[in-house]
Amino acid sequence: MADFNLSVILDAIRRAPNGLSRVQLAGLVGLAPQTVSNICRRLLDQELIIEAGKQTTGPGKPRTMLRLNPQGMYAVGVHIDPSVTTYAVLDLAGGQILRRQHPTDAAAGPDRVIEDMANQVLELIRDSGVATARIAGVGVATPGPIDARHGALADPPDLPGWNRVLLRDRLAEATALPVLVDKDVTAAAVAEIWKGGANGTGSFVFFYLGTGIGCGMVLNGEVVRGSSGNAGEIGHIVADPEGRVCDCGKRGCVKVMCMPRTLVAEAREAGVLPDDDGPQDGGARDGVAERGGTRDGGSAADRESGQDSGRQSLPEQMAALSQAAASGNAAARGILDRSAVRVGMAVSVVTNLLDVERVVFGGPFWGYLREFYLDRVPALIRERSVTSGVHSVEVVGTGVGDDVGAFGAACLVLENRLAPHAAKLLLTD
Repeated sequence: MADFNLSVILDAIRRAPNGLSRVQLAGLVGLAPQTVSNICRRLLDQELIIEAGKQTTGPGKPRTMLRLNPQGMYAVGVHIDPSVTTYAVLDLAGGQILRRQHPTDAAAGPDRVIEDMANQVLELIRDSGVATARIAGVGVATPGPIDARHGALADPPDLPGWNRVLLRDRLAEATALPVLVDKDVTAAAVAEIWKGGANGTGSFVFFYLGTGIGCGMVLNGEVVRGSSGNAGEIGHIVADPEGRVCDCGKRGCVKVMCMPRTLVAEAREAGVLPDDDGPQDGGARDGVAERGGTRDGGSAADRESGQDSGRQSLPEQMAALSQAAASGNAAARGILDRSAVRVGMAVSVVTNLLDVERVVFGGPFWGYLREFYLDRVPALIRERSVTSGVHSVEVVGTGVGDDVGAFGAACLVLENRLAPHAAKLLLTD
């Protein structure tokens, strides 16, 4: 109970950029003033919060304001993509300290990739200047499905040879740091909670648009992971009964109708894009580092798939398709409009099932689709909502930015260590 109350108070302070006094905290979280004072002392001793001067907040003498201490804790995030692995160090407030990308040599097999990953994590920590003692752990966001119990990938389609590889334990042994493994769509939802502002409150689904498509789900402020950590696998929701045949035997599944590669293929068939060798996934530039933000120019999708191969990558072709639609090309506009309808149908199934307040779109390819989806999807969800007479369903773009992979992976660590979870109240053996 004490740890849960500490998490509640820290979360309240984290969500108040101007800080809160002890009196305000007591009224906000419903705890006794003495309990709040004791917990705040613990947080101050742990250097997770700081006293930030006095402020008059009502009648009586000025009160001491408490704010989050960004330097109190750090986390490392790793996002594994079949073509590139992204690394980031975040502070407690979600500020990015350092970020790098390196090609994922998937053909070398998991042993080599994990060894390289461990070396990159340790090098990143050294270069960031952060004391290792302040690193709370490493979060790894991976394509699904995963085996959450054992911290392993469960035969992901684009990473052959990774079935049942004990990624969590092996990376923890190699780095001497605690490691968490979760799906990239779940990590994106956690990032929205941690840094998305109003978008990350209450109940929402995060519709992730990457090389694949999935949903991160949050109900009443808590992430829904399911019994095995694989909640949100929406690939076989039928979005178009007359669509392409899926590998499951049905027609028109989200998996084959809404992914970026499908849109690019439709654009090539319609003559919107040149019918060449098709989208290529090149590697990112090795060792590119950033401090305090992302690169100037180019979306996260560009960075994920790279542009050094000399041929058009999938992000480049998506950018060309988006530009053609924005410039009035009727065929291009039709492709993206149909995509919005299909996605709207799929998302409405999830929003009706979970009764959420909000749909948040994001992921590496969101930037190419933002204009078209925000124009069409809200009305489609409203038309299909069974709760339209009770409440509306807001549709927004991510408040974090489209590069949520490594950011969300680091937030997994912060959320696990510091966020209030009802499960913490359960008595276990």
